[in-house]
Amino acid sequence: MNTGWSGGKYGVGKRMSLKITRGLIDAIHSGELEKAEYVTMPGFNLRVPKSVQGIDSNILLPINTWSDKDGYKTQAKKLAEQFIHNMEKYKDGTPKEVIEKGGPNTNF
Repeated sequence: MNTGWSGGKYGVGKRMSLKITRGLIDAIHSGELEKAEYVTMPGFNLRVPKSVQGIDSNILLPINTWSDKDGYKTQAKKLAEQFIHNMEKYKDGTPKEVIEKGGPNTNF
C-alpha cells in the first residue's frame, strides 16, 4: 500500500491522500480486493488491483500519476536497485527463485 508520494518525486508529487488510503483499507476489510482483477507492477513484481470502488484507477499504478513517465522509470529503477542490493544480505539460505520471483528487478 502506497502511503507515500504520488505524482512525482519528493518536492514534485504530493502525499497520498488519507481518503484514498482509507478507501484501500476498506476494500481490504470488505473482501473486495480478494475478488479483484490484478496487473503486475513492472520492476517490483507487485500485484495491483485494476480497480477499487470509489478510487480513481489511475492512482493505483504509480506511473499513471507521474506526468514525467521517464522520470518515474528512473526513480523506480533506482529504488528497485536499492532493494536488490539490500537483498544480497539474505541470499545465503534463501532459495534463488524466491529472490528472483519475489523481489524487485530492473525490467521496466
